[in-house]
Amino acid sequence: MGKVCVGVDVGGTTVKLGLFEVDGQLMDKWEIPTRTEDGAKHILPDIAESVKAKLAEKDIDLSEVVGAGMGIPGPVLANGMVTQCVNLGWKEKNAQKELSELLGVPVKSGNDANVAALGEMWQGGGKGFHDIVMVTLGTGVGGGVIIDEKIIAGRHGLGGEIGHIHVRDEETEACNCGGVGCLEQVASATGIAREARRKMAASDTPSVLREKGDSVTAKDVLDAAKAGDALADEVAETAARYLGLVLGQVALTVDPEAFVIGGGVSRAGQFLVDKIDKYYQNYTVISKNKGIITLAKLGNDAGIYGAARMVLD
Repeated sequence: MGKVCVGVDVGGTTVKLGLFEVDGQLMDKWEIPTRTEDGAKHILPDIAESVKAKLAEKDIDLSEVVGAGMGIPGPVLANGMVTQCVNLGWKEKNAQKELSELLGVPVKSGNDANVAALGEMWQGGGKGFHDIVMVTLGTGVGGGVIIDEKIIAGRHGLGGEIGHIHVRDEETEACNCGGVGCLEQVASATGIAREARRKMAASDTPSVLREKGDSVTAKDVLDAAKAGDALADEVAETAARYLGLVLGQVALTVDPEAFVIGGGVSRAGQFLVDKIDKYYQNYTVISKNKGIITLAKLGNDAGIYGAARMVLD
């Protein structure tokens, strides 16, 4: 047996785990519940116990494990300190140090969005590139910046928080972050659905979305836009325009080789990429040589891939 590494993606309800060969080959993946009760004190011991059980099942000695990486849903400082992780209830906790002691192997950790970006660069939509920016369009808008195959988290852990770049002066409602007019408010799944409800309320334009009423989803909007529904297409264009604007700004700041679009909204596929790219090109006329926009490939596994990749440096 050659050397192996472990990827851990800690979520609010489940912890995803993966066992990898060091060349990126996934050997096995599994999940355990995230036990947040009792001040979340069970999470790290549960992870350690589960990893040790898997290694025993595969007859892999601890000496063959290069290390484990861990994605955490919150800001992680360079020394592994988690200042606050709302979903888990962790505060001022060095989770990587604790897990390393429990497992007996080196552990590295990072913010889950940044770690997922690293995964996509290693074995997903960004494979073959050294510099990428990952954009995750889900309930919120997350991001991760990878330069020279390294996560750029920034001095305060804010690197890649593109969902909270201000794009809309006329917005009146507050974003979850406390700001007003963030990209997340128009380009996330939640934001696209909200935009659709606003457009339906503000006009009499016929649309299949009206059958859905207030329960309309981003998927409904993008499916209808693909089918030629005018109101749905207006909503899709709005999201694409603001995404194109922000990607243009990011391109002129860090100049990645590729933007990798993931998250539930990205299931709209090339239809969405083409819309974003139209605006992105308009906002970056300074050069024809710039990062391409492409789709993520690893889905929910990006986190375990990226976590495993962290320990290979």
